[in-house]
Amino acid sequence: MHRWRWIPNALTFLRIVLIAPFAAALMAKEYRIALAIFFVASATDVIDGFLARHFDWRTRLGAIADPLADKALLIAAYLMLTLTGVLPPWLFGLVLGRDLLIVCGGLAFHYGIGRFELKPSLPGKLNTLIQIVVVLAIIVLLAGFPMQPWVTEAGILLVAVSAVFSGGHYIAIWSLRAWRIKRQ
Repeated sequence: MHRWRWIPNALTFLRIVLIAPFAAALMAKEYRIALAIFFVASATDVIDGFLARHFDWRTRLGAIADPLADKALLIAAYLMLTLTGVLPPWLFGLVLGRDLLIVCGGLAFHYGIGRFELKPSLPGKLNTLIQIVVVLAIIVLLAGFPMQPWVTEAGILLVAVSAVFSGGHYIAIWSLRAWRIKRQ
């Protein structure tokens, strides 16, 4: 079984490769194709996660590449939907800004205070889930499948609120941690 340890990382790499055709399909307004690619990418995420946990095929590369692949797919979706006028530019700025804030804050903590363990918080996980569900619902709507038209407006609001809340939560938690360490 040990010789199959590469499969989760290969699935993560496949997900990374799928980002370009997914983004291209969204840009071309080929929403059904984008939806199919999104489902394939999501399936690779589920399968690689299951294999890594179930067979203990976890690797350092996978621990870094897997969440980056997920983030890159989401950022590509929000960027393309913004460039095609589906989503407002400020929302893309908020989504990307939150992620950059977390990465820059983590780097600042790591190099200025001490070791930084990149573990998503509950609000962070909820924010990611909301971003996925909203982008999926919007693409389903744009693809012409049954979906309520209010999903776009409600989704924009939900993503904005969860991005601000989870970003603020990360700032508060890591600032408090840094303050405690510096005080000791």
